[in-house]
Amino acid sequence: MNPDARFFVAGHRGLVGSALVRALHRAGYRNLALQTRAELDLTNKAQVERFFSKDRPAYVFLAAAKVGGILANSKYPADFISLNLLIQANVIECAYQAGVKRLLFLGSSCIYPKFAPQPIPESSLMSGDLEPTNRPYAVAKIAGIEMCWAYNRQYATKYLAAMPTNLYGPGDNYDSDTSHVIPALLGKMHEAKINNKDEIVLWGTGTPRREFLYSDDLAEACLFLMNLDDQSFDSLVTSETEPPLINVGSGQDLTIRELAQQVAKVVGYEGELRFDSTKPDGTPRKLLDTSRLSSLGWRPTIGLSEGLEIAYRDFLDTRRGATGKSKAMASGIVSAGV
Repeated sequence: MNPDARFFVAGHRGLVGSALVRALHRAGYRNLALQTRAELDLTNKAQVERFFSKDRPAYVFLAAAKVGGILANSKYPADFISLNLLIQANVIECAYQAGVKRLLFLGSSCIYPKFAPQPIPESSLMSGDLEPTNRPYAVAKIAGIEMCWAYNRQYATKYLAAMPTNLYGPGDNYDSDTSHVIPALLGKMHEAKINNKDEIVLWGTGTPRREFLYSDDLAEACLFLMNLDDQSFDSLVTSETEPPLINVGSGQDLTIRELAQQVAKVVGYEGELRFDSTKPDGTPRKLLDTSRLSSLGWRPTIGLSEGLEIAYRDFLDTRRGATGKSKAMASGIVSAGV
């Protein structure tokens, strides 16, 4: 990527988008188009058209999305499918109209079938039934992959879809009702610690296995992919028979119970962890096959233990910044998430 070119990071204030901005700055890219939601509503096509017509970015990182865990997906299924479809359709179409050189569309491992083979290869896409608890979100992301592929075939665009595993890190969403599993666990255990609670109750059996990736590692993988030479990048986006899809993960997983125990250690919570097996678990296991990305030469650098320490410090900083003093979170529900 030309360091003098214009870059658009859609969703730059979110977990992934903020990590992308940090990675771009570390790599010396400074010409970034960063629009807040108030400045640019990505669900409004007229606004998106005006932005692309005026700014003319050469490279686009499409990280904007409505995301959340099992509880949020079950409460707001219409929002999860409609808003994500609108964002994707508007940005991808306007990127094409503006002649964007390369676009990276960020999705999620929940696009794969509930009982996909483990680790999950990219070829598992649309090979079985989806996990019901996040199907609207997954369908929207699958549509985004299909849209990238369709534009590549019809218009010779170079749009790649990267599917990360479960993410966490600085800038995460710590709301107890809408957060994913790691930020939810951090908040719940912190409140239990400061309130001297003897136990906390977590959703599910604790047996589902999940893979986690630190957000800055994902951002570095995104820059790595977008900086591939033309031959390598084209091999990922020009196939007539395979979608332009690549998995991004750590290659390691653990049970939700094991994760909860690690979070408790980081937070310093010493009470009992009790699991409510009447609540849903979600998909039994989600471990991505990252051999395609590994073969290109990329590996993550931040392990889970180190990442959880950083994430907890960010949680504490976020609390202090939001309130100026200690403020207890509402009691939350934690599950395996999406």
